[in-house]
Amino acid sequence: MGKLLEPSQNIERSVMKKYRKELWNPFIKAVKNYELVQENDKIAVCISGGKDSMLMAKLMQLLQRYGDVPFELTFLVMDPGYNEKNRKKIEENAKILNVPITVFETNIFDVANSVDKSPCYLCARMRRGYLYSRAKELGCNKIAYAHHRDDLIETALMSLIYEGRFHAFSPYTHLDRTGLTVIRPMLYVSEADVKGFRNRYQLPVCKNPCPMDGHTRREYVKNLIRTLDRENPGVKDRLFSAVMNGHLEGWPDICP
Repeated sequence: MGKLLEPSQNIERSVMKKYRKELWNPFIKAVKNYELVQENDKIAVCISGGKDSMLMAKLMQLLQRYGDVPFELTFLVMDPGYNEKNRKKIEENAKILNVPITVFETNIFDVANSVDKSPCYLCARMRRGYLYSRAKELGCNKIAYAHHRDDLIETALMSLIYEGRFHAFSPYTHLDRTGLTVIRPMLYVSEADVKGFRNRYQLPVCKNPCPMDGHTRREYVKNLIRTLDRENPGVKDRLFSAVMNGHLEGWPDICP
């Protein structure tokens, strides 16, 4: 009888083999196309506890282990004011996945919930500020976010609807004020494939504790795209192609 694998080993094997086409290959394609990881980088992998960031942490860990380019990782968890249950869940999940997290605490939820105007904007801005500061303190030169293919097309459509322009976040963004570079290595990975992997292997994740979760413009656009894709099969793919071929401002050319 073969040796039983630990949960983290089973997940790693699944990423590299059974879900290679859906997860590993598009992840590697984005990393190589845009040269997101370079020799001697020290990358802060931002983990919220959700399905996307937990999977990204494992993908980055595997890239460090098996890739040709030597680089360092720190798995950064910012506690914006989780209750004890959510905080404990994230810590337990990280142990199951064999991801060594660094946790630091903030009072973001308390501050954001104390204002009446634009609490979501304030929360997002404070999160970024705290993450950038902590990453710099740890000696990192890059920050990895778990934005995936669906996040990209949702952002592009939100820009059209609410701003009257065609825009979306770039595969990488250099932040002049901090000297950090934000990278998005899951840019080619679809949310459906992340969910499928999570469900099949019961990937441990935490539910978003934000009280506005499910009641935002992004959630509205997500549901709109879902409806459009159901009524016009292939809409998601065409939206993604439009972004990829749109020569958007701030987007780099694909590396040769």
